[in-house]
Amino acid sequence: MKKYRWLLAFLPITAHAELTDWIQPIYAISAGDTAWVMLAAILVLFMTIPGLALFYAGMVRKKNILATMVQSFAVCCLVAVIWLVCGYSLAFTPNNAFIGGLDRLFLNGLNVFTEQEKLTIYPGAGSIPESVFMVFQMAFAIIAGAIITGAFAERIKFGAVLVFVGIWTLLVYVPTAHWVWSIGGWLAEDGVLDYAGGTVIHINAGVAGLCAALFIGKRIGYGKDAMPPYNLTLTLIGCAMLWIGWFGFNAGSALAADSRAGMALPPHKLLPQLPH
Repeated sequence: MKKYRWLLAFLPITAHAELTDWIQPIYAISAGDTAWVMLAAILVLFMTIPGLALFYAGMVRKKNILATMVQSFAVCCLVAVIWLVCGYSLAFTPNNAFIGGLDRLFLNGLNVFTEQEKLTIYPGAGSIPESVFMVFQMAFAIIAGAIITGAFAERIKFGAVLVFVGIWTLLVYVPTAHWVWSIGGWLAEDGVLDYAGGTVIHINAGVAGLCAALFIGKRIGYGKDAMPPYNLTLTLIGCAMLWIGWFGFNAGSALAADSRAGMALPPHKLLPQLPH
C-alpha cells in the first residue's frame, strides 16, 4: 500500500483541518517564547540583509557590486509580498497533503479577538501568536530565495532575477514547505523531519542554484580574463553576520525558548571551529 501513498496528496486532510481550532485564549501565549521567536525572525532577516548582500558583493567584480547587493534587497521585498499575499496561506493552512488553502489569503483571519480575549495560534507553535509564526516563516522564505542569487551572480539581468525567484518561491518553495512543515503535509505524515530547513531551504535552494548556474553557463571571459573579487573584507563581514544570524535560524526553529532551542546553540557555535 505504501507505493500508493502519494495519492494522499490529492485527498483532503481531515485531522486538525479546522481553522477554528487555531483560535485560542490569549493567556495560552508565552511572553518568553513570543519574544524569542520575534528576535529569531529578526536575526534570520539580518542574515539576508545585509548579511548575504555583503557576503556575495565582496566576491564579485567592482562593476557588479551594487547590482549584486540590490538583488538581495529586491528578493527580500518580493518574497515578503508574495508571502503576505498568498505564500503563507498556501504553505501552512490545511487543504490537502499537496498544497494549502486560501484561508489566509492576504492574511485574512490572522486576528486578535480583543472582546473574547482570544487570538489565532498555529497548532504547531501553540505558545506564540500565529502572526509571529508567520513572520518567522517569512524570513525563511526570504533567505531561501536570496541564497539562489549567488549561483548566477554577474550573469543575469535584474528583472530576470525577480521573475525567477518569484516563480520559484510560489511553485517550489511554498509547496515543499507545505509537504514538510505543515500539519497534514504528505512528507510530514510520512515521518519526514526537518528541524531548521535542511530540506525545505538548503537542499531546495541548492538544487535551484545549481540548475540555474548550469543553464546560464560560465561568465563571459571566464578562464581568460582576470576576475578578482572586489573586497573580501565585505565577504568576511557578511560571513560574520550569517554566523550570528544562524543562532536565530537554528535555535529559533524550536519556536519556543526551551531546551530544544538551548541544545541547538552549542553545536552551531562549536562545529564551524572544528578541523575539516
